[in-house]
Amino acid sequence: MELVPEALATLKDSRINSLAVTGVDCKNGKYDATVYYDGTDYSKEEHRVINSLLNKANGHIKSHCLNSTGWYKCPNFKFKADDTLEHSMKMEALFEKIKSKKED
Repeated sequence: MELVPEALATLKDSRINSLAVTGVDCKNGKYDATVYYDGTDYSKEEHRVINSLLNKANGHIKSHCLNSTGWYKCPNFKFKADDTLEHSMKMEALFEKIKSKKED
């Protein structure tokens, strides 16, 4: 969780070097890991571009993690936009609608 943002910060591309990483889900065996980033401010097309850039930087991120930790092997990273904040905001809006209808 801490190493991926550090690795991204060392990149020169301003589109991904300041991405906010919200979570890392490492699978059993630690061969694969899904990295979630805050995607609330981006359109679907921008998500595609960001995912493409992150996939190209995957090797750099892996080598940074290996150098920082001394691990023998690093998981393959997959990147996804974290949309849980957006979903929770929609749920809260629905609850507010229900509450206002009950009050009427």
